[in-house]
Amino acid sequence: MTKRKVLYHIVCAAGPASDAVRLVTAAKERGWDACVIATPAAMDGDFIDVPALEAASGRPVRSGWRRAGEEKRNPPADAVIVAPMTMNTANKWAAGIADTYALGVVAEAVGLGIPVVALPFWSTALDSHPATRRSVEVLRRTGIRVLYGEGEWTPHRPGTGGQQLTLYPWHAALHLAESTKAPQDR
Repeated sequence: MTKRKVLYHIVCAAGPASDAVRLVTAAKERGWDACVIATPAAMDGDFIDVPALEAASGRPVRSGWRRAGEEKRNPPADAVIVAPMTMNTANKWAAGIADTYALGVVAEAVGLGIPVVALPFWSTALDSHPATRRSVEVLRRTGIRVLYGEGEWTPHRPGTGGQQLTLYPWHAALHLAESTKAPQDR
């Protein structure tokens, strides 16, 4: 019996998070064991449908650190997808800030050599801040495959994010996670 590959899906508080089950379902259909980790804002702000994600993945959605002495909750990841990734998460991650469980997982994934794909979602107003593009470049130099730019994902005009939800390229992130080699394998 072959071991199923494990995908960690990190979900941030942005519009597409309400459809995160689409990525989990597609991953399961392609033979992945999916573990969902949400930022506190995604959990607290009702951005995600926790029961639907738990039903699709067969696992609890995680958001907080495990307690001292508590066993690990999820099997080790073979790949990580951060989708939707907010500007806040991109900037904190690039700066090395790991003040949430989700940020700790993604910060550690690179050091462990796990392939990581990030699929942003923010407006052109947030994109115009110099820190945003600088953070995307820092993440890319770290080995993260960021789906950002022409032909991938581009920011939307402020106030139009809701119109972009059906176009959000979940499938592209999953395809890259399946085909991206770990940074040390490049």
